[in-house]
Amino acid sequence: MLILGIETSCDETAAAVVARDADGRGRILADVVHSQLADHAPFGGVVPEIAARAHVEILDGLIDRAMRDAGVGFSDLSGVAATAGPGLIGGVIVGLMTAKAIADVHALPLVAVNHLEGHALTPRLTDDVAFPYLLLLVSGGHTQFVAVEGLGRYRRLGTTIDDALGEAFDKTAKLLGLPYPGGPQVERLARAGDDARFDLPRPLMRRDSLDFSFSGLKTALRLEAEALQPLDDATVADLCAGFQAAVTDVIRFKAKLALKRFRELTGVAAPTLVTAGGVAANKAVAGALAEAAATVGGRVVVPPGKLCTDNGAMIAWAGVERLAAGLVDGLDARARARWPLDADAAPKLGSGQLGAKA
Repeated sequence: MLILGIETSCDETAAAVVARDADGRGRILADVVHSQLADHAPFGGVVPEIAARAHVEILDGLIDRAMRDAGVGFSDLSGVAATAGPGLIGGVIVGLMTAKAIADVHALPLVAVNHLEGHALTPRLTDDVAFPYLLLLVSGGHTQFVAVEGLGRYRRLGTTIDDALGEAFDKTAKLLGLPYPGGPQVERLARAGDDARFDLPRPLMRRDSLDFSFSGLKTALRLEAEALQPLDDATVADLCAGFQAAVTDVIRFKAKLALKRFRELTGVAAPTLVTAGGVAANKAVAGALAEAAATVGGRVVVPPGKLCTDNGAMIAWAGVERLAAGLVDGLDARARARWPLDADAAPKLGSGQLGAKA
């Protein structure tokens, strides 16, 4: 099985070709990503109109490059998959409409992929992880624990009630005058800072809840920064260190609780915790998760950095899994700005049944 995957949900334009062998294992034949970072950096964040326009200008050439890198033609494909949401609606429309055109012209099955499902299924491509497992999705738009029980069977155990963690990192960086994207800048400076200088809060850490909140932490940091203006380099580093230490304490506490809940829910004695999203690349966060998993005899799986952030390979692989199960979508599949992964909130699996080419 051979699938073309298209991702345009935010500020990366991506296309990939992924194969599924007879033994069920996946291989990435091509994975091309164009970052729009330079386009959005002057504004300190993603501008939806600029992102959508860039997708229009870039996507066709990117698909052509991915197909050439993979050494395949459209006639070799078993289907085409594209992100249908959630995301910035203008960009989602660009990718989904392009996939519909390819599917229609070449008589290929179309798979409209939930972007979050792409993240959730990535460890099955990279590490052959078996169901069930626990997912911590930590990105600029989402922070949530999800029990991945099977294809299309996702149970959200906890989520952020305000800012996503990646958003909190970026807003903290902007407040401190650091360049966009801010997350890596905060992590870099935190290594040189004193994480004990500022007594920052650990929101919701003492509650028996898997939900997150980062707005209060961000506000506390802003008040500390305003009281010490103008900020010198050492103070900026200490604020970054204090912020990251607070975040990792919360992540460690919540991960321990989530793993215990997951073990009770599934009966899996040694659970696997998968993390995905841009913040998964943060070494302090990764360390906190490893410590949490060790307390319950579990393990942490982190896909390669390139596959933690937005990419076409994860969309192609989600397309592979769904197509292998006979789940396809019609050309009337719609783009969604919001699309929860939870089974109770998401559309029913498979708007149609169609045999796939092997």
